[in-house]
Amino acid sequence: MKAIIIGSGLGGLLSAAKLSNSGYEVEVFERLPLIGGRFTNIPFKGFQLSTGALHMIPHGPSGPLARLLADIGAEVSIVRKKPTAVIRIPRKRGDTSYKFGHKDLLFEDFKVPFSLTNRIKLAFYIITTRKNPPKEGSFAEWCAKHIEQDWTHRISNSFFGWALSLRSSDVPVEEAFEIIENLYRYGGAGIPVGGCKAITDALTDIVLENGGAIHTSAEVTKIITENGKVTGVVANGQEYSSDLVISDIGHSITANLLNIESESLEIQNYINQAKELKSSAGIKICLSSDKPLIGHGGVLLTPYAQRINGINEVTNIDPNLAPAGKHLTMSHQCVRWEDLDKLEEEIELGIQDLEDIFTGKEYEVLLIQSYSNDWPVNRSSSGTDLTNSTPIEKLFVVGDGAKGKGGIEVEGIALGVEQTIEEILGH
Repeated sequence: MKAIIIGSGLGGLLSAAKLSNSGYEVEVFERLPLIGGRFTNIPFKGFQLSTGALHMIPHGPSGPLARLLADIGAEVSIVRKKPTAVIRIPRKRGDTSYKFGHKDLLFEDFKVPFSLTNRIKLAFYIITTRKNPPKEGSFAEWCAKHIEQDWTHRISNSFFGWALSLRSSDVPVEEAFEIIENLYRYGGAGIPVGGCKAITDALTDIVLENGGAIHTSAEVTKIITENGKVTGVVANGQEYSSDLVISDIGHSITANLLNIESESLEIQNYINQAKELKSSAGIKICLSSDKPLIGHGGVLLTPYAQRINGINEVTNIDPNLAPAGKHLTMSHQCVRWEDLDKLEEEIELGIQDLEDIFTGKEYEVLLIQSYSNDWPVNRSSSGTDLTNSTPIEKLFVVGDGAKGKGGIEVEGIALGVEQTIEEILGH
């Protein structure tokens, strides 16, 4: 059996490695000249920056991605150290910025700024909603109805902005509660030693060792179908046949490659749904410093910043991601859909945030990266993903355009790949 994978991002490589371990002949086509997509490293001034995702695995060594990597046999070390997450708040109650000092709370103490009444409500809802989470509306709407307080909006926007590059008003409440449940289930974040590239390199090695092929600078321009079943692809003007195709480029672009005129209502509905999906956008600012800016390897959530949602300093766990004596710190901020045409302004607001957050500390801005449109944070915003299957027989979609329920970023990609492989292998 032969499988063709479109795209060598994390979802594509996970699928390719797993199938090649299962006896499939695997061929991967990547339009870029490098492997890894938005999940690899860029060497820059001696630093190992990332092309997209931060050098951080949301659930560390105990989450879905770590589980799938172990199952595939990819030897990657993911290190989790406490604290896994910290919340930075103003030093004085009533302040709404970091300009006049700050203090840090452990993430598990996020309830401290709530009023006594809302702490009681929070405890009640944690107990009652874990088994029966709400199904309709956004997380922000649910909060406004049950736990209305300024802190509720700040901490939820910071967390979801960091984790999903979305505001809490853009996250379906059912997805939000599944993500919260996964925090209890799997725990906090960890750093892959060697960064994102350590993972994609390990997966690439498995594919090649199993006799698979990975073509770079090879763009797929058409998915070939016959009688409602996929039969191959066209890449760089040449036809390649296969028994199944897995696309790592999202439902929308996948649907555009079908070039199909079908009387099937199911297929037309799929194409229409795929076109309506909205991606999520974000900005990452990479900093260099001689001394630690944060001092730990966890996430620093910043609910009182104008735009920055969270920051991590990966060199506190893997110093080899920076030149000797240097630290690498990366901030992330959600870009709201209505602000996509104002990226320069959004970047400036993020830079101002960093000046406030790190007042009195010396650092250099290494690189500013933005993710939107055809190079987004997620090709489908979390909670709106379509399934990994399509109406075309033996055509599947994985990656950040088809994540598993409740999966934060790469954890969602891993969940989606697991579901896809289970369907393909029949178990």
